[in-house]
Amino acid sequence: MSVGRAVARQARRRPDALALFDQQRRRTWSEFDVRTNQLANVVLEHFSVTTGDRIALLCPNRIEVAEVLAATHKSGCVYVGLNFRMSDNDLDAALENAEPRLLIGAGEFAEEGRLLAARHNCQWLDLDDRGSNGYEALLTSASVEPPKSLYEARGSEDACIVYTSGTTGRPKGVLFTHDAMMQHATVACIEYELSPESRYLIQIPHNSSVNITMMPCFVIGAALGFADNRSFDPERFADVVAGERVTHSFLVPTQLMRVLESGPGLVERLATLETLGYGSSPISPDRLRLLVDRFGSIFIQLYGMAEIASIGTLLRKQDHAHALSDQPELLRSAGQPSLAVTVRVVDDQGRDVAVRERGEVIFRGPHLMKGYYRDPERTGESVIDGWMHSGDIAEVDEHGYVYIVDRLKNLIIRGGQNIAPTDIENVFYRHPSILEVAVVGAPDIEWGERIVAVVVLRPNNEASAQELLEFAAQELPKFVRPEEVIFMEALPKNAVGKIDKQAVRRPLWNGERQV
Repeated sequence: MSVGRAVARQARRRPDALALFDQQRRRTWSEFDVRTNQLANVVLEHFSVTTGDRIALLCPNRIEVAEVLAATHKSGCVYVGLNFRMSDNDLDAALENAEPRLLIGAGEFAEEGRLLAARHNCQWLDLDDRGSNGYEALLTSASVEPPKSLYEARGSEDACIVYTSGTTGRPKGVLFTHDAMMQHATVACIEYELSPESRYLIQIPHNSSVNITMMPCFVIGAALGFADNRSFDPERFADVVAGERVTHSFLVPTQLMRVLESGPGLVERLATLETLGYGSSPISPDRLRLLVDRFGSIFIQLYGMAEIASIGTLLRKQDHAHALSDQPELLRSAGQPSLAVTVRVVDDQGRDVAVRERGEVIFRGPHLMKGYYRDPERTGESVIDGWMHSGDIAEVDEHGYVYIVDRLKNLIIRGGQNIAPTDIENVFYRHPSILEVAVVGAPDIEWGERIVAVVVLRPNNEASAQELLEFAAQELPKFVRPEEVIFMEALPKNAVGKIDKQAVRRPLWNGERQV
């Protein structure tokens, strides 16, 4: 099974059912199938792409993302979804690694796309070119019959490359096979409670959604919608959910906080939501409690990494409900292992730690990445004896719930002691004036690192640095209390929307007083 064959199967089963939507357009499964047949034939005949070649896509969220993904697999090629928010250096690094034969992109990136294509010796196709060599014209002139390659791809063959955001060096190309994508889709359908009647809205960047969103919808026959991810407006999100009767979506915590900040007026417009996933970075238990109180037990927390298709553990809906009744500590948890995934927390020797002791999270499962594309060295550093090493520090309780302490690379080492910033950030989030906070280490002659809290205040709220330091001191042991508060108008984010702690930390280590 592949994405292309999944689309063809849904077209036979439910030809007139809704497959794709945005605020302007609709595609039935029959239309989706025909258009992706045409695009696959264009790719093979007009651009002379052959089996195993890479096809890259550079555009914001839009219906054509699904078309390019499905057509790429129908043509026997490997899909490479790019995040247009990646820096020029990261885009160059990704294309140098992938070596695509064809780069498809939105008209708004045409100038950049042509330059990228020229630099990396690949062809360019403009989604919005209305000329005879544009996307729509080429599709119209192509055969509607499925290409022979539709049925030739084997499950063990390369299917998709997902590029990481590149905050720790050049981006890594996370490679998945067709089998891994299919296995993950089955897990996601069950865990995310998808059905053929579901309507899933992609609000995060599409390149992060291939495994956790698009493939599951194609497999089960759910309708897939695309929302503009260039800026997140909670009011616009609520309007789309209400207007399209969206049942499922996924937001990163910064987006959820904006939903919460918008007040209770959004509740009615979000009433069709049955499942709202969140993840990618920590969220404070106090803020999470407010969200569940306001919107109900519709939330599922996903914890994982791109290398295991983003689902390693889940804090499920019933866990959120239990947390609000008699198990409040669960709101600090990332949940229990997902179906088909084995999750362990181990010490430096690879041995399982005792209950409530800290160690590194490692994963194993059938939808683990094949490896980093053309990068055996970094693959070998991360995948050891079949186990994916996350770099996350966690504890496990007696019921198998995983509690993420922090990223290994984010730990502050003060006087030889490891200090987890997340523990400190959760205290700061209890202050009513704080919208966002990132706690990082800065150079300190005596202790090695001092603790600094970088804070964004809520609109129309005020708080002094001294007030915030005194607030934190009420709950934190002396040794882990921040010594300084720095205010920012907004915290830097990476291409996926996570707070970029390296960008927060960098000016402090480069000798700049202010960030």
